[in-house]
Amino acid sequence: MTQGSLFEEDAARYPLESAGDRYNDLADLMEQSKTCTRCRLSATRKNFVFGEGNPHARLVVIGEAPGAEEDAQGRPFVGRSGKLLDKILEAIGFSRNDVFICNIIKCRPPENRNPLEDEIECCMPWLTAQLELIAPNMLLLLGRVAANTMLDNKQSMNSMRGKIIRWKGFDTVVTYHPAALLRNPNWKRQCWEDVQMLREHYDKVCGS
Repeated sequence: MTQGSLFEEDAARYPLESAGDRYNDLADLMEQSKTCTRCRLSATRKNFVFGEGNPHARLVVIGEAPGAEEDAQGRPFVGRSGKLLDKILEAIGFSRNDVFICNIIKCRPPENRNPLEDEIECCMPWLTAQLELIAPNMLLLLGRVAANTMLDNKQSMNSMRGKIIRWKGFDTVVTYHPAALLRNPNWKRQCWEDVQMLREHYDKVCGS
């Protein structure tokens, strides 16, 4: 994938220059994005939740949006679902320092409602720029909203999970959001199958 190619493909949907032309590195992107006021969520957030982890990660984990704990701390996945995500990653040999973790939306929607389409359109350029600068091999999409947004479809979880999806130069795996697993523990086995598949493919593509 050439520098800027991901962005150029999405230019009509999410207009912003190529990340390589605008930002020196991920830290520069964070500095420029953290005061974003492009949508209504900037008026109700406590913190802009940029994401965290390895700036050169081979795997980027993408969720839907920050929750209350994430909004309070300015960090992704730090509440109950975050603790479960840590356990899931640890079970397949990853720590937070090995991957980069972020969300489609960088500010918490009120009452944890689903992001609205115009909010996604305003915020998606930040994620697109993150992916350009990190340039990972693989994506792990957590939950239907993140998967539908990234893959630009309206498919169900069952139709997207359980396989490697090639999307814009990334090998992509879809599985359940940890918050959904806390509500529906019976999905944990399917999630475990998904992340084991991810790890096996990661080792083939990136080396163990």
